[in-house]
Formats: sequence, structure tokens, C-alpha cells
Amino acid sequence: MDITFMVALVIALALFFDFTNGFHDTANAMATPIATGAIKPKTAVALAAVLNLVGAFLSTEVAKTVSGGIIREGSGGVQITPEIIFAGLMGAVLWNMITWLKGLPSSSSHALFGGLIGAAIVGAGFSSVNLETLLQKVILPAIFAPVIAGLAAYVCTRLAYALTSRHDPETGSKLTQKRGGFRTGQIFTSSLVALAHGTNDAQKTMGIITLVLIAAGTQTPGSGPQLWVITACALAIAIGTYAGGWRIIRTMGSGLTEVKPAQGFAAESSTASAILASSHLGFALSTTQVASGSVIGSGMGRRGTTVRWNMVGKIALGWLFTLPAAGIVGALTALLVMTGVVGVLIAAIAGTGAVLFMFFYSRKSSVSHQNAVEVEEAGQAVRFAKKKAMARARAEAKAKAKADAKANDPKENRR
Repeated sequence: MDITFMVALVIALALFFDFTNGFHDTANAMATPIATGAIKPKTAVALAAVLNLVGAFLSTEVAKTVSGGIIREGSGGVQITPEIIFAGLMGAVLWNMITWLKGLPSSSSHALFGGLIGAAIVGAGFSSVNLETLLQKVILPAIFAPVIAGLAAYVCTRLAYALTSRHDPETGSKLTQKRGGFRTGQIFTSSLVALAHGTNDAQKTMGIITLVLIAAGTQTPGSGPQLWVITACALAIAIGTYAGGWRIIRTMGSGLTEVKPAQGFAAESSTASAILASSHLGFALSTTQVASGSVIGSGMGRRGTTVRWNMVGKIALGWLFTLPAAGIVGALTALLVMTGVVGVLIAAIAGTGAVLFMFFYSRKSSVSHQNAVEVEEAGQAVRFAKKKAMARARAEAKAKAKADAKANDPKENRR
């Protein structure tokens, strides 16, 4: 197959992966401010899109980790071909679509690395993967980052409630505190998360495109992404972010725990700090795992809040299976594309068909900004439909009980 066509095909698939990364990870920044009513849903995703675009231009350290760290470079270029990179991307894209369909906030980063590693092992052997870099800059951050972010969010939440609590000077009883300032603060912290997401996640696609350019011999091994690559990846993730991953926003905003403004502020601050630090160090961190850890930590930090551990368990299983599942798909696709032109075409057609099937299947139970959350007052109060329905049912039951009691009252009957 013509190398130019293959490189173009890989770049197109990489940009589509970047697009899926955008709508898959919108929830990382905007689920909590939407849940607390800090920002209107459509405004939130638009803001996240712009900041992801800006963030993509701020750093390229993570891109260098992908293009010249995890996959080894030989004296004549990398040890894998554009066909193998195509196979790895296919594994990442399909896993992203599956988890999006299920509303699970899995890691796009680990899907990418899993698919790439699986394909690389099939195409070039285990020696093509730099296990030391994989351990230091992917595996260990995946284990420690969400835990650290969760602990930070827990401490911040406890401090936020402790510092803003008020007591009646006469009775000593605790007074109701609205803490509206945290809702305003969430606009800043969620924006910081979106900016940080751009500095980390967009870099991974830049690294993949740089990797295929090196593999094709059009770029020097060890060099960073070119300006056109940075621009294309920034636009792709921004457009994907604006599309809005409403299924995952619903999970992150209400599926893990009930989020109040102080919690959201604490969770977003912790998430942004962890992501920005990892981007500076070149760690290819899973922003989804960090954001999920922060939300869980904030839920544990507020008294009276229940963390839905069954949902946490489902998400954890998704994290556990992401890398190997994407790796298996990448490996199987690699076996197919290694047969030649026909194999590449079959893989491309099958992958496109699978993506279209999942998209049209999702329309049967469509989730958008109109039904993921229900806005009572724009930008001020957000209530999830299920919660509102339960409240209405309780009110109706209470009214019925009162009417029945009145009907059975002898005094009322004598009247």
C-alpha cells in the first residue's frame, strides 16, 4: 500500500480518536458545575471546548512521551509501521465508543496506550514497547494520581465546610449556610480543569501523529510535534468537547454522589492541580481517573452524602479492563492489517461500521443537555429529573395521606 495513503489514513483516524476523546472527557471538567447549577449545560461545554483548544498549545511534553517514550525508536526510525499504529488507534476508538455508549467514564488515554501496545507487540514484538517508560509514566500515575486527587478533594471539602459553617451564638445550633460563593468559584475551577485537560489529552494524539510521521520517514526521530499537528489536534478535541458527552456527564454529575457547590469546587481544584502537574512532568495521565477520584473524595468529605459504591465499582472495572481490552482489539486489528491492502480496507470498513452502529443504537435512548439534567433557573439551579420526580411523588403521597386522614376524621364528617 502507498505509504502516503496509509499515513493520511492514520492521521484521519487519530483526529477522530481526538474527537472522541473530547466528548468522552467533557464530563471531567463540566459535570460538577452543571450538577450544582454553576453553569448552564450548553455554556459549560462551549467554555470547555475553547479552553481545551487553548490548552493544547501550552505544552508538548506528553506528546514526546507518546512519540518517543512508550514505543522505542530504532536507529532507522521507530520499530513499528503506520499500519500497526492504525491498528492501535482502532482499538482505542472502539473502546472509547463502547464506554461512551454505556456512560462509563473510562480512560481514553489508557485505551490509546492499550491499543497501541497490543498492535506494536503483534507487529514488532515485545521489544518495541519501552516497559520502563510505560511503568513510570503511565502505570504508576494511573494508580497514585486518582488516590492523591481524591484525598486532596476530601481534605478540601472538609475544610470548605468547616471554614464556612455558622452557629447561632445563643443556642449554639448550626445555621443553614448557602455557600453561594463556591458556585461562582466553580466557574474558575472548572475552566482550569478544561484548560488542563487540553494540556494533557490533546498531546497524546499529537504524539501518535508524530509517531506515524517518524515511522514513515518524514520526521526526525526524537523530535516534537509540528505546528500543523498541534493545531489539528487542538481543533479536533475542541470540536469533540463541544459535542458534549452527556451520557458520561450524567454519570459524573449524579451517578457517583450528590454534588454541592463546595464539593464541586474542591473536586475541580484537586483535578486541575493533578493534571497540570502531570503535564509539566510529561506523565500521560488519565484525566478521567483523576476527575473521578476527586468527585469520590469530595463525596466522602461532606457529611451526610452517600457515595454510590456500586457505580464506583463499575467504573473501577472499566479502568481495569480498558488497557487490556483495547490492547486485544489493537492486536487483532494488527493481525488483519498485516495481511496487506485488503486487510487494511477490511479493518477500516469494519471499524467504521462498528462506530456507526453504536452511534445509531445510542439514538434509541438519546441523552442530551435537554434530558441529562433539568434546569429550573438558568445558571442557578439544576435538578436531575429523577430526583425531581421522587420529590414530586413524595409530595403527592403526603397530600393523599392528609386528605385520607381528613376524610376519616369524625369531626369533619359531622360538619
